[in-house]
Amino acid sequence: MGYSLGIDVGSGFSKAVVCEGDAMLSSALLPSGGSYRETARKVADAALEKAGIAWDAVSFRAATGYGASMVDFADLTVTDISCHASGVHRLFPSVRTVIDVGAQFSKAIRLDEGGKVVNFVLNEKCAGGSGKFLQLIARILHIEVAEIGALSLRSTKPVAFTTGCAVFAESEAVSRIAEGARPEDIVAGVHKAMASKIVNLVVRVGLVEGCAVTGGGANDIGLVRTIEEEVGVKVLVPGEPQTTAAYGAALLAEGRRP
Repeated sequence: MGYSLGIDVGSGFSKAVVCEGDAMLSSALLPSGGSYRETARKVADAALEKAGIAWDAVSFRAATGYGASMVDFADLTVTDISCHASGVHRLFPSVRTVIDVGAQFSKAIRLDEGGKVVNFVLNEKCAGGSGKFLQLIARILHIEVAEIGALSLRSTKPVAFTTGCAVFAESEAVSRIAEGARPEDIVAGVHKAMASKIVNLVVRVGLVEGCAVTGGGANDIGLVRTIEEEVGVKVLVPGEPQTTAAYGAALLAEGRRP
């Protein structure tokens, strides 16, 4: 049996997944940086090396994401919506609603019983519901993005942001810091503001249980719990939530393998 390779070139990170059939053998993740073409090659090399597989053993390669057109070694380019659907359906066959919280965009996708996309919507005009918001707040608080989730769980009085816009919320956060608001209450407030935006997307596609959260935002336990509270249902999170679309791309590549 040959191998398939899925590449997801996002605005913040690029991911690669190597599959044998529908089994994920390895994955890799790198910051996308200034050259999507160069990063795509590097992250693919890393995933193949981790799996112990040579390039010529790969039968088919599929690319998706913001910079998919720059993956010059791909045999197929697929929409990230289709890739998220494919990846999540393989991991969680019962899921009907997918929430992807990416670095620049967030999206809600509704699936049918076979994992086909029924409806989707994204917040491409506003960073208020995306990982960019978390990056802005982390910079203001002088902490790492990875620290935000655990920090927010210590909050007892989340800050209520009066704006849903990431740009204005940045200024508002600075003002709240000057007023003495605790960092944990600020990040908890950010989670509530983000979850509100995300729930609006879910409402537009129509919430159907079960529900899964993917993307870099799914690594933030505080955000995931806040989304659960807002949508009113338990959500599932893949073991490697940032590689879901790359995994889906590999699965779609496998389907096209000669």
